[in-house]
This record gives sequence, structure tokens and C-alpha cells, in this order.
Amino acid sequence: MAFSSLKKIFFSVHFYIVTCLFALMLFPLSWPIRLPGEFWVKQVLVHMVWAALFYSNMLFFTPKLLYKNRVVVFVLLMIALLVLMVYLNNWLDDVTGCKAAMGKLFKNLGKKSSGDDHSYNYWTIISALVILGVSTIIAVSKKIKADQAVFQATQQEKISSELSFLRAQINPHFFFNILHTIYALSDSNPAAAKDAVYTLSHMMRYVIYENKNNLTSLEKEIKFVEDYIKLMKLRLSDDVQIIFEKQADLKNHEVAPMLFLPFIENAFKHGISSVHPSYIYIDISQTADKLKLEIKNSLFEEKSAYLEDSNGIGIVNTKRRLDLLYHGRYTLSVERNEAAREFTVVLIFDFK
Repeated sequence: MAFSSLKKIFFSVHFYIVTCLFALMLFPLSWPIRLPGEFWVKQVLVHMVWAALFYSNMLFFTPKLLYKNRVVVFVLLMIALLVLMVYLNNWLDDVTGCKAAMGKLFKNLGKKSSGDDHSYNYWTIISALVILGVSTIIAVSKKIKADQAVFQATQQEKISSELSFLRAQINPHFFFNILHTIYALSDSNPAAAKDAVYTLSHMMRYVIYENKNNLTSLEKEIKFVEDYIKLMKLRLSDDVQIIFEKQADLKNHEVAPMLFLPFIENAFKHGISSVHPSYIYIDISQTADKLKLEIKNSLFEEKSAYLEDSNGIGIVNTKRRLDLLYHGRYTLSVERNEAAREFTVVLIFDFK
């Protein structure tokens, strides 16, 4: 804990500011002359003034004026502070006796005093400009960073709210179809209906507990799909062929819950015929860091309009969830092959 605090202090901007001011204050020790005590008194005082100028601008002037687009007032204030710093520097020279002491020292060394010309004031202005410039840059950078953090938090909250809304729409739609299936079986095949209720209980547990989060494990998502297929098989005739394949060595990546269901549900809704032989083929495979879901189902003329529009609310919402959760990391292709009378959906995720 102590090490973490020290590390935080070390990488703090204030640590480097204080270190730089302290180093500048002690820099004259490297000069090959012995400086009088008055010089060091003035050196300490002037660097305290520099520090006050730095933090006043960073914490007060820039936030109060520049953040609020009061640029003209800010510029006029900076000019006034430059004039004030020149005055304070000269005043400290007189009050501490530094100017007289340094003049005497240079006279004894046979050199001209640096305070005899205007270059002394120019260096004060340049130093003040550097301090005001650096403090303004740091203050503006902090403002930009804070605004970006607020924007990102707002965007994330918006995305989370939208995802929750989309999941809330998918769930009733899904349960409506499942309950309709069980209702159809309750009179004709009570045993099958009982088995369906048992399977549905497992699926409800998944929906209630896993669907609260944006991500779940691939293993649980596949198990949910298997339960769904098992449930749908209860009411299908022998003329319908259901093939579900999954790669044996699938890595258990995280995926969005109930993301596969709308595409599979759509295949059952539009790929099954009550009068013609039909099929649904579902394959889940993995290569490197990519997961592939491929669904093929029979194509019937009487249901083609529904396939073109993909008007199920689950499909529409799932596309939106894909954009929110896997933006730039997924491909979705939908192909209708009239010659083969087959409808194909291929969804590929990139886990990188």
C-alpha cells in the first residue's frame, strides 16, 4: 500500500513541478563563485512567488477564465501578471539587499553587474512566460482529459442502457414463442410438454442470471442453444432434419448472452414447412481468435418475403447489439440461394 502511494506521488505532475523549481533554486550552487546570503534569501522568496504564480494560474485563472472562453480577460490578466512579476522581482532585490550584495560581489570580481541593464528584466519576463505557459498547458490538458472521461462515461452509460433495453425486448419475444410451443403440446403430447417445461426451466435460469451482464461464457451460450433446439424438436415431424454441429475443442471465450438465438430462432420460424421436407443446419466452429456461427435452412417460396425483410424484432435488435458490443470486430453475411433453395447466415466474431 505504501509503495503504491509512493509510486502515485512519483508519477504526479506536482512532483515534477516541485522538483524542477527546487532544482532551479539550487542551480547557482554550480557556479564557481561563493554567493552572498542575501542572494539565497531572495532566491527562496522568488521561487515561492514562481510556485504561487504557477498554481494560481493552473488552479484558478485558467479554469475561471479560459475554460469559460473569456480569452480577452485571460490575456490581459497574463500581461498584468508579467508586469507584476517584474515589479516583485525588483522589489525583492531591494528588500533582501540582494541587488546591492551582488553588485558588490561583481565589483570585487572585476565584472559588470547583471542588474545594470535591462536584460535582467527580460529574463524575468521570459521565466514568467514559461511558467504561465506550462501551467496553462497542464490546466487545459487536465480539462480535455476530464471532458473525455465524462464523455466516455456518458457513452458507456448510454450503451449499457441501450443494451439493457434491447435485451428486455428480446426476452419477451423469445418466451412468447417458447410458451406457444408448450401450449401446442399440452393437449396432444402431455409427456413432451412436461419435458419442455423442464428444459425451459434451465433456459429461464440462463436468461435471468446470465442475461443481466453484457458477457457470458461461450460454453453456457452453446448449452442454451442446445436446450432451445431440444425444445423445438418436440413439435417437429420426421420430415424435418435438424443438424447441430460444434467443434470439439472450442476455447471458452466470452460472448454476449442470447446473441445466437435470434438467428437460430429465425431459421426455425422460416425454414420449416408443414407440407414439404425441410432442414436446419447449425455449425459453431473456431479458428485462431475467431468464432464462426453458420446457419443454413430450407427456403420456401411462401416465406420468402419474411426472409427478405428479416422482420423479427430479435434479428433487428441483435444486429444493433452486434454494433454496440463488437463494432469493427464482426462480419454478418446473409445469402439467399434460389437455385439451391437455401437460406444461409454466417456470423464471425473476432476476439482480438
